[in-house]
Amino acid sequence: MLLSRRILLGAASALFATTGAFAQAWPAKPITMVVPFPPGGPTDLVARVLAQKLTEQLGQSVVVDNKGGANGNIGAQAVARAPADGYTILYNTSSITLSPALYKNLSYSVEKDFAPVALTAVVPLALVVHPGVPANNVKEFIAYAKANPGKLTYGSAGNGNVTHLGAFQFTQANGIDAVHAPFKGSAPADVALVAGEIQYMTDTINSVMQFIKDKRIKLLAVTSAKRMSLFPDVPTLAESGMAGFEVGAWQGVMVPAATPKAVVDRLNAEILKALQNPDLKAKLAGQGAEPLGSTPAEYGAYVKKEIARWATVVKASGVTIE
Repeated sequence: MLLSRRILLGAASALFATTGAFAQAWPAKPITMVVPFPPGGPTDLVARVLAQKLTEQLGQSVVVDNKGGANGNIGAQAVARAPADGYTILYNTSSITLSPALYKNLSYSVEKDFAPVALTAVVPLALVVHPGVPANNVKEFIAYAKANPGKLTYGSAGNGNVTHLGAFQFTQANGIDAVHAPFKGSAPADVALVAGEIQYMTDTINSVMQFIKDKRIKLLAVTSAKRMSLFPDVPTLAESGMAGFEVGAWQGVMVPAATPKAVVDRLNAEILKALQNPDLKAKLAGQGAEPLGSTPAEYGAYVKKEIARWATVVKASGVTIE
């Protein structure tokens, strides 16, 4: 009995030593950061800024691999099936908490197949309208929309995308009768808005920023809890009569579920360090993104809360995707 106990203790000590050594050695080779969206998009832009800073800190290349498609699910599935060794990480967005409610046959479990590492940043959505819409604030726009039931169309980056559900919530909460037009990404939706093919949308601020500056579309409000430093004179939707309204395209990092805790903790520490870097902060600010940061446990709790929140919104919207 005593011998068996010694053997078990010895095995446990060996396992601990191996795990500790592995964590100390990590990273010993380049890391792949899977971004489940196309190159040049709002998520990709922020991910590349973080990847560059992590490369500098870790002394190993953090290479961005874009695996777009299916609202981020193709890239997420690839990471869920990757070796849990810390060398394949997922740069996910809020879309990962929408998918459980949107897709009937999701090929992975957000809560079972991934280990949360850290929240990284949030990109507020912007309520934007075509210049031909005779409204210069949210109150005027709601009045105009209600005076024209069924005549307005709002766009999005795709069915079930946060840009769709953000606009849906705004539209429903204010009793607006409008038609939804999904596009294959933010870029074509933005072009349609500029062209007047659609009248309004809620899109990520970094996607529409240049169009706002060029006065090709009008910015009525932002969906963040506080006003943005880039647009200090533009109110939030919460200030504009929708108390408590807050929607953002938040982002974070996850790894395969069985990744050693020591590696998760090291990666978390490096991400938090990067988010405090003045150069990185300036680059994110230029894109309208706000750095966040969290512990792995805090991020896990946040993801669970968001899954429940969006399940309610998706059910109300009636959207399902095969």
